[in-house]
Amino acid sequence: MEKLIAKNPFDNQVYELFLDKGEIRKLQAISTHEDSTLLLGPGFYDLQVNGFGGFDYNEVQADFRSLGGITEKLLQRGVTSHFPTIITNSPDRIHQLVTQIWNLLEDDPKARKCIPGIHLEGPFISPEDGPRGAHFREFVQAPDWELFQSWQEAAHGEIRLVTLSPEWENAPAFIKKCVDSGVLVAIGHTKASHAQIEKALDAGARMSTHLGNGAHAMLPRHPNYLWSQLAEDRLWASIIADGFHLPREVIQVFKKVKGKKLFLVSDAVALAGLPAGEYDTPVGGKVTLNTEGKLHLRDNPQVLAGSAGSLLQGLGFLLKNNLATLSEAWEMASIRPRSLFEKGLENWTPTIDSDSIIMEVDAASNLKLHKTFKNGKEVFSSNPNP
Repeated sequence: MEKLIAKNPFDNQVYELFLDKGEIRKLQAISTHEDSTLLLGPGFYDLQVNGFGGFDYNEVQADFRSLGGITEKLLQRGVTSHFPTIITNSPDRIHQLVTQIWNLLEDDPKARKCIPGIHLEGPFISPEDGPRGAHFREFVQAPDWELFQSWQEAAHGEIRLVTLSPEWENAPAFIKKCVDSGVLVAIGHTKASHAQIEKALDAGARMSTHLGNGAHAMLPRHPNYLWSQLAEDRLWASIIADGFHLPREVIQVFKKVKGKKLFLVSDAVALAGLPAGEYDTPVGGKVTLNTEGKLHLRDNPQVLAGSAGSLLQGLGFLLKNNLATLSEAWEMASIRPRSLFEKGLENWTPTIDSDSIIMEVDAASNLKLHKTFKNGKEVFSSNPNP
């Protein structure tokens, strides 16, 4: 039986863990302990994953089972739950893509446990250059409830998050129907006016998707849709903290304004975890991944094409830039996004069946992931044969 000593980063309580054949058999709080630099905290929860490690949720696969590789790659980076994210595409293609995710959930027990739902990002977004980002213009359209219902039926009700722009005339009615059916609605890729954003909130929208991105390069000082979303206390906000999507000082401001309603997403695409180079992808088309990890449209370096990072890297960016304490950053990558879909997560305490990770952080804020547990069972170890 393997014994580990690790500390909860939220309350500094030290725990003694006993593992047998990769499963936590005993977990107890202790007051005296041997020295340990290990930390035990909740697994990461990512609401926006387009793909990872060469696998792509936005591409029809020859064998849908290959998409299980995304779950495996993310578990190796501490992500115990993630939302496959389908971006703007043709109605038929979106139908195919959500269908293959459902097939994966039916066939792959590990993916089923690690995927709480699907995130539909588009096609009900702004058609305008800038807010549209790297989404294909020809497939952008107004919200259509019957069309959305056809996708939801293909997904067997697994679409739990929709990102749209409130600038469409029928957006409030669509949002209300989504909310009434149990779907969380987020504002994103928008050029909506303050009044349109207010109507979206009154209809039940609760979140901003990657706030500060999917926006015009130049905006009026005021009013503009960033101020409107920042000012609204009803809105949670996700951000991409990879050093490319938002400058350090912008994250500082967002954090001060949103407080505990600010959290991390990766917005990872299939190129995350792959070497630098030129690629053709379903997300963005022809793109470049440079040696620093920035992913952008090949013919326009100013337009990002998603992220090539992970939540683990986002947490590291916050720490290295003194943007958050360890416990704050960890909470932003785990408890906060999860709380949008589950209750009772205010005070995280580990249990033998938790989704949890064991990690080490050195004085230079370098992170090393040691183990990942899903429902208390080890699904990744940096040292598989202790």
